[in-house]
Amino acid sequence: MKKCFSLILVLSLALLYSGAVSAETRLRMSTTTSTENSGLLKVLLPPFEKANNVKVDVISVGTGKALKLGENGDVDVVLVHSRPAEDKFVADGFGVDRKDVMYNDYVIVGPKDDPAKIKGTKSAADAFKRIAEAKAPFISRADDSGTDKKEKQIWKLVGIKPEGAWYVEAGQGMGAVLQMAFDKKGYTLADRGTYVAYQGKTDLEIMTEGDKSLFNPYGVIAVNPKKHPTVNYELTKKFIDFMTGPEGQKIIADFKVNDKQLFFPSAGK
Repeated sequence: MKKCFSLILVLSLALLYSGAVSAETRLRMSTTTSTENSGLLKVLLPPFEKANNVKVDVISVGTGKALKLGENGDVDVVLVHSRPAEDKFVADGFGVDRKDVMYNDYVIVGPKDDPAKIKGTKSAADAFKRIAEAKAPFISRADDSGTDKKEKQIWKLVGIKPEGAWYVEAGQGMGAVLQMAFDKKGYTLADRGTYVAYQGKTDLEIMTEGDKSLFNPYGVIAVNPKKHPTVNYELTKKFIDFMTGPEGQKIIADFKVNDKQLFFPSAGK
């Protein structure tokens, strides 16, 4: 009898434990590597998690892969930075409630000795032309990220198909590509946030900045619950409201690395 009671007690406790675990609320988010590599998510997510008693599970990949996870219904929300790809994601019915969140810009960075002589150029297209003409090492992310999409746009604009030993397709995230560019004394296109966050690890310098074509906006999008009924749409709406509301926007504005602001809030602008 005692053994039977003990067994029942153990089973009951196991059921209660499993129920508590399964009841834990989680929000699945796919996002670009820049939001994680820069350190922004470490300060942005905890206040939302605490206020809503939730855990945000982050999958940090390139924008293309992040959107693909949304298409497949593997996440509840995406935070990315490629407006044409975002608009297509929504137009194809995979996303709803897209909102502007923040922006920064892209910069072209390279070694101090600047073999392609691009330092100070104001045009990204002109800088890319000079790099190609000099056949100076250029490290491409080649991972369908927002940065990769922007790089491809610039090469297309100048009418150059980059190829040859000087053009290295890394298939890596921004942090790894910056390290490769440093190791190979080459150039790359980087989002400013990740570049600043990695400044202590490389001596790459900003060569080209300020071109309007290098503007880099970020958007947050809910995965369409009509496409994927299993997504947590109600919690996603709360997350979007937080990101675009006063608290989230202030956290973004206040976030700095090396005393430099990396992202600028843009909700409602």
